[in-house]
Formats: sequence, structure tokens, C-alpha cells
Amino acid sequence: MVTYLNTDTAPPPFSNYSQAVEIAPGSRLIAVSGQVGVDLDGNLADTEAGQQEQTWRNILAILKSANMGPDNIVEVTTYITPKSSVAACRKARDRALKGAKPASTLLIISGLADPAWMVEISVVAAG
Repeated sequence: MVTYLNTDTAPPPFSNYSQAVEIAPGSRLIAVSGQVGVDLDGNLADTEAGQQEQTWRNILAILKSANMGPDNIVEVTTYITPKSSVAACRKARDRALKGAKPASTLLIISGLADPAWMVEISVVAAG
């Protein structure tokens, strides 16, 4: 079980995430390696939005294989290359998380392992 923590004694989140997440003692933890917008056939989505959506599909598929879902995600770390991707990134995250508000960090970086990748996301889940 996870508890979203937000206090009025620190600045509020800038979008749909929590300041912190408490993980119940004895919870199982899953760390999902950074995922990108490549499908099972190795095809990279050809648009920024497509890469965002495919990345989240990959994450949710991995969590589903462990009998977990969006509500189990306690931390999201997102790396994007185009600064213009911030809004699209937040929209894709919000759709994938279906109301869950894990802790979240978003970084704009100069590049990823493959220059065609525009997003990479890793998550930690607990349940």
C-alpha cells in the first residue's frame, strides 16, 4: 500500500504528482528500467507523442506482468530531449497513471543512448 504525502509547509507540486510517497512496511518493490518508445517488434514510434505513449505502454506491461498497475507506481523519473516536450510528457503520464500521483522528477537532457529517442522513463512500484 502506498500513501501520497503532500504538505502545505513546502511548495506544492507543479503538476499531477505528489511531494512524497510513503511505502508500507513489508511491501514488494519493483524497479523498472528506463523504457523508451519502441514496440515489441523493435519499431520506434515516429512522433514525440507516439514515443511518450509507447513508453508508458511498455512500463504498464512490465508492471502488469508483476500483477501491478498505475496505482502501485511510487516514483517516476522522466528524461526528455526536446524542451518542447514538457506538456506532452505530462499529458501522457497523466493518461497512463489514471489519477495516481506518485513522486515525479522530469529532466530535460541533451540526448539519450539512441539519438532518435526523445523520452526515457523509469519507475519504482510498490505493492
